[in-house]
Amino acid sequence: MFDALIAKLKAEPKTIVFTEGPDARILEATSKLLAEGIMKVVLVGNVAEVEAAAKAGGFNIEGAEIVDPETYAEMDAMVEKMVELRKGKMTPEQCKANLLKGNYFGTMLVKMGKADCLLGGATYSTADTVRPALQLIKTKPGNTIVSSCFIMVRDNADGTQDKLAMGDCAINIHPTEDNLVEIAQETAKCAQTFGIDPKVAFLSFSTKGSAKDDEVTKVQNAVAKAKEVMTVPVDGEMQFDAAVAPEVGQLKFPGSPVAGQANTFIFPDVTAGNIGYKIAARLGGFAAYGPILLGLNAPINDLSRGCNADEVYKMAIITAGLA
Repeated sequence: MFDALIAKLKAEPKTIVFTEGPDARILEATSKLLAEGIMKVVLVGNVAEVEAAAKAGGFNIEGAEIVDPETYAEMDAMVEKMVELRKGKMTPEQCKANLLKGNYFGTMLVKMGKADCLLGGATYSTADTVRPALQLIKTKPGNTIVSSCFIMVRDNADGTQDKLAMGDCAINIHPTEDNLVEIAQETAKCAQTFGIDPKVAFLSFSTKGSAKDDEVTKVQNAVAKAKEVMTVPVDGEMQFDAAVAPEVGQLKFPGSPVAGQANTFIFPDVTAGNIGYKIAARLGGFAAYGPILLGLNAPINDLSRGCNADEVYKMAIITAGLA
């Protein structure tokens, strides 16, 4: 998966912003990205502090641009733009205070075209990464929510890979049926970016009406709407075994173009999604890449605060690959 993305990025260079420039994990990933010529890097932070941290860790970040919000030459223009974007919800003073923080400053660099994408969250919470993106980058035309998916990858002994997409596992706690349709559309697009030919299963504890409940009805309605607007195979509602096991799919959902062969899974809520992807990772041997934020006007992604440098490196490639 990563070989194809790296080749694409080397052919079409992108610039990524890291909001936590002095962090050792960010610096180690930056040194590797630059050494391999994969992308351009902007590090947000105090120049002396970033350089000292790189030196202490033995990381070569030559070629990275270090940008300090405190001394940024175009801060007045950035403040003016943010005031315009917030449409009276923030004063110039409030905007300036926020822009001195790496998360808001980095997001505005993307908004103003100084970079193509952003990766944060090594020290910030998910909310602190998503909030500026919602306020400044905003959702794509036609989208009403930001959602997320995980790309799940498992290497096989014969050299092949199993790849799955799972959404939404991180953002929308109680999605409506219309939210589920949007999540499915965005997750399928993301799956295609990573070489998955999506067959989309809307998951439930019910298969084809085997149980009656408002939650089942919600998923059934979402499936009906999704079939009207999506061009890839979509079906549901179905239990997970019916989605992935051919013999169960044929028994419980005969004639379905998805049952028994699904590779893109839409969970009914974030509880199921979060549990599901972690079961796949811990018991199924899949590496989980994400959460990849979907529906924004530019790629903005969130790291786990417990991430390591290799995870930063790979998420940077995924993020830039979506730009």
